[in-house]
Amino acid sequence: MTGIGIAALVVAGVVVLAAGILIGRFTARRGEVDLDLGTPVERATFHTLHTASLAAPPLRAGLTEDTARKAAKRLRSLLGTEALCLTDRERVLAWDGPGHGHHNEPVMRRVGELLDSGRSLSVHTECELPECPLRWAVVAPLTGEDGILGALVAYGSRESAVLVRAATEVARWVSVQLELAELDRSRTRLIEAEIRALRAQISPHFIFNSLAAIASFVRTDPERARELLLEFADFTRYSFRRHGDFTTLADELRSIEQYLALAGARFGDRLQVTLQVAPEVLPVTMPFLCLQPLVENAVKHGLEDSRDKCRISISAQDEGAEALVVIEDNGVGMDPTLLRRILAGEQPPPGAGSNGVGLSNVDERLRQVYGDDYGLVIETGLGAGMKITVRVPKYRAGVHSGR
Repeated sequence: MTGIGIAALVVAGVVVLAAGILIGRFTARRGEVDLDLGTPVERATFHTLHTASLAAPPLRAGLTEDTARKAAKRLRSLLGTEALCLTDRERVLAWDGPGHGHHNEPVMRRVGELLDSGRSLSVHTECELPECPLRWAVVAPLTGEDGILGALVAYGSRESAVLVRAATEVARWVSVQLELAELDRSRTRLIEAEIRALRAQISPHFIFNSLAAIASFVRTDPERARELLLEFADFTRYSFRRHGDFTTLADELRSIEQYLALAGARFGDRLQVTLQVAPEVLPVTMPFLCLQPLVENAVKHGLEDSRDKCRISISAQDEGAEALVVIEDNGVGMDPTLLRRILAGEQPPPGAGSNGVGLSNVDERLRQVYGDDYGLVIETGLGAGMKITVRVPKYRAGVHSGR
């Protein structure tokens, strides 16, 4: 079952159990509640969902003192308990409610028992202070990919089978949020690694050839040498920037123009480029270094692998809710079966200089960000050139350039 499916089931369980706890409270106060807000069950369900939605954001950042403190109050409200605490494997991270001082040490002993058994515990607190309302505790594990991360401990004034079930289900829901946080961190690390891989594809021989081409103009055409040097500086500055997973189509196209200017200095009139861009799509946000590897692929197969003139066309069109980018070349092309195997990761690209890794990298990142419907569409054949189509939604939640 997927993480989303698990989360849905856990939330459903939390709603039913917590709503059952809260319904009595709302029913008892019926005279104080506006009846237009619905039945007690509807009001309790809304309260449960709203409280869970407030607790989720800090938990999605992982289990720390700060996130536990922000979530503990919401989770206590969700369960309706006298007190609640969140721990990691070694210490109490956050406590909401009475009993903080004298229950810290006993609760960590219980957490130690939980770590040994791996199962929830329901125990008497054996507190000797007559004024303390905490007489019963449910200790439920918080789990992640690496096992038990800590515990959720819910305190009551008396033994309650409903509290045992509710606390266990809420702990499972919290664990799902923590697993999603780990997935977010893993995704971020993966994207960063993929961008580093793409930067590595800006190979030393390209840098060497660009600088050699610039040097060749120093005596014959100093002004052009100066312009190319500025293009080279801007291109490398953009490609190796250290912030942001996303950029705008305008910035990506500007980087491509700089790349093609440097390639043109090397190959001269063998490189012919047509650029057609609708101004309204320039602000569209897309993954960083999403198009440059595709153009680099076109230059490689159109110039480095062929002696003929290379014609590259780049277009960006407005397609309603999407921006459509098409990059096409008349190069040597590729066997479609081989290309499918490369994109699927079943076979490395042939030759050390191939940019097939760049194609698979871009395809994977597009699918990660937008879903499988937005992977690269590539039309090619041996000796038939290559046409790559990229569709990007104009707006997608969580996708912004950060500018």
